[in-house]
Amino acid sequence: MTTRPELRGSFGMIASTHWLASAAGMSVLERGGNAFDAAVAGGFVLQVVEPHLNGPGGDLPVVLWSAADNRAHVVCGQGTAPAAASLAHFGGLGLSLVPGSGPLAATVPGAFGAWTTLLERWGSWELADVLAFALHYAERGFPVLPAISRTIGAVSGLFTEHWQPSAAAWLDGAQPPRPGSWWRSPAVAATYRRILQEATGNTRERRIAAARDAWYRGFVAEEIEAFCRAAWRDTSGRDHAGLLTADDLARWQPSVEQPVVTPYAERYQLLKTGPWGQGPVVGQQLRMLDILGLQAETPLSGRWIHLVTEVAKLAYADREAWYGDPLHSDIPLEALTSVEYAAERAALVGERADLELRPGSPDGRLPELATLPAAGSPSPGIGEPTMGSSEPTPGPLGGNRGDTCHLDVADRWGNLVSATPSGGWLQSSPVIAALGFPLGTRAQMFYLEPGLPNSLRPGARPRTTLSPSLALRDGQPWLAFGTPGGDQQDQWQLAFFTALVAAGDGADLQAVIDAPMFHTTHFPSSFYPREAHPGELVVEDRLPEYVLTELSERGHRLTRSGGWTLGRLSAVAREGDVLKAAANPRGAQGYAAGR
Repeated sequence: MTTRPELRGSFGMIASTHWLASAAGMSVLERGGNAFDAAVAGGFVLQVVEPHLNGPGGDLPVVLWSAADNRAHVVCGQGTAPAAASLAHFGGLGLSLVPGSGPLAATVPGAFGAWTTLLERWGSWELADVLAFALHYAERGFPVLPAISRTIGAVSGLFTEHWQPSAAAWLDGAQPPRPGSWWRSPAVAATYRRILQEATGNTRERRIAAARDAWYRGFVAEEIEAFCRAAWRDTSGRDHAGLLTADDLARWQPSVEQPVVTPYAERYQLLKTGPWGQGPVVGQQLRMLDILGLQAETPLSGRWIHLVTEVAKLAYADREAWYGDPLHSDIPLEALTSVEYAAERAALVGERADLELRPGSPDGRLPELATLPAAGSPSPGIGEPTMGSSEPTPGPLGGNRGDTCHLDVADRWGNLVSATPSGGWLQSSPVIAALGFPLGTRAQMFYLEPGLPNSLRPGARPRTTLSPSLALRDGQPWLAFGTPGGDQQDQWQLAFFTALVAAGDGADLQAVIDAPMFHTTHFPSSFYPREAHPGELVVEDRLPEYVLTELSERGHRLTRSGGWTLGRLSAVAREGDVLKAAANPRGAQGYAAGR
C-alpha cells in the first residue's frame, strides 16, 4: 500500500509542499490558466502559508518545459551579492564566515523577479489574478503549521531582545502562535496591494513589468536600503548593518538560461540549473552510476545505497571545489559532466565507505577547498548557530526543523514546471516593518577566502542548494520533480529518479516517494557554520535490518532517523495523454491535486 493514491488524469496536475498552494494552483488550472499561471499563484501562496521556509525576500530557480517553444528553460531568480560585499569589508569586521542570519548575509531578493518573469513570458493571467490567492490568506488568515510555531518559539528570545519588528509580526504577546491557530500577514498584503496599484500599463506584459519596477526600482528597493543602514544582531553574536542598496536591486534582473542536460540509462535526460546551483552534481552522479552499473542492482539494497552514497561524496566534493557563478569564475562544467571524467571518478568507488573528501581535477587544474573550522571548534566571528541561522533543514536524528518549499505543475497543453522557492525565512533576518517580510541570507553560502569559485565577489551569485528538476524520456517532456532539503535535495532527488527509472514505464510515483530515504552528511554543509560529518549516512529505519547491517559492515557511520523523516519530494509526470502526480506524506502538509 502507498500512503495515498498516485493521482491520474488528463486535465492538469499540481503537487507542492503545502495543500493551500496546491489548491490555489489547481483553481487556476480549472479556470483556464496554464501551468505557469498555476505555478506563480501557488508560489505566492507558499510565501504566506510557509513563512518559515520561504518569503517575498527570498530566491527562486525554475526549470520548465514550454510546449509553445518546444524546449526547456531555466529561470534564475537567485539574487547577487551587493556591490559593497567585498572580502575586505568582511575581513575588517573580523568574520571568518558570512553570518547565517541578519542583513549582512542578504543578497538581492530574486523571487519576485523570477515569478513575474515566468508569468510575463509564459503565463496568460494578470498579476492581480495570480496574487489574489496569496492576498486572501495574508489578509483573511491561514492556519499556523506546528513547524511555524516551533520555529518562532526557537527564536522568540532573539525577536524580543534584538528583532522587535519580527516580534511584532510573529509573536502573540510574548508567545509564538499556537499550532492550528489563525494568523494574518497584513503588512505583506499591503506591500503587494501597493505593487498592484503601481502596476499600470496598456498591456498585460507592461503591467507585470511595472510591478517588477515597483519592487526593484521603486518603493520596495527604497525600504530595503533604509532597513540595511541599521545594525541588527546576527549569528556572529554582534550587530551588523546590511550592504544592500537600492542601486543593487535596480541593477539586478532575473535571467533565462539553458539547462544543463545529462543522459541516463539510454532513454532519459535530466535537466538542471547551472553551477550557480548545485544541480549539476546530479548529472555527475548519474554519469558515474551508469558506468558502475547501478541499473543491475536492486533499488534500496545495501549495494545500491552504497553506490549512490559513494558517488554523492565524489560529486559534492567537486561541488565544494569547482562550483560557483560562471559569470564571475572559470567553472569547468563541460569537463565536470563529461563521460571521461565520470569514468575517472567512478574508479575511486570501492566496496567500503570512503571517509575522505576527494575533489578531482576535471580540466587539469588542482582543486582547492576552503579552510573551514572543525565541528564545535571556536573561530573568529562564529557565534551561536541557533539564532535564526541557515536553512532549517531536518536534523540528523530526524527532528524536522523544516525545509524550504517546492512545487510542480503539468497542464493539458504539455507544459511542465518545477520550482524551488526558498530564503527570506521569518527566522533569517529581522522583518522590514514597512514591507512585512525579512530579507534572505543566501550570502552565507559564499566563502570568505580569495580565489575560490564560490568566493564572495560583488555582484556574484552564491552557489546555492536550490535545485528543481525536469526529465525527458525518449526525447519527450516526462517528469517535473524536486524537494526541499538544502544539501540533501540532490541526494533525495537522485535516489527517487534512479529508483523510478528502475521501476520502468508506468511506475507509481507515490510508491517511489513513499519508499525509505537516506542521505550522507560527509561533505561540508552549505549553511552556517558549514559543518561536515565524514562517513555519516543518515537513514530512515524502515530499511530492512539486513540492509542496515550490510551498510555498517561497509564502513558507513549510520545515523537512524526514524521511519518517516527524510525527503520532501513531489512530482508530476506526463505519460502519453495521461497526467500523474504525487506528493510527500512526511510532515503531513504536502499534497497533490489534479484531474
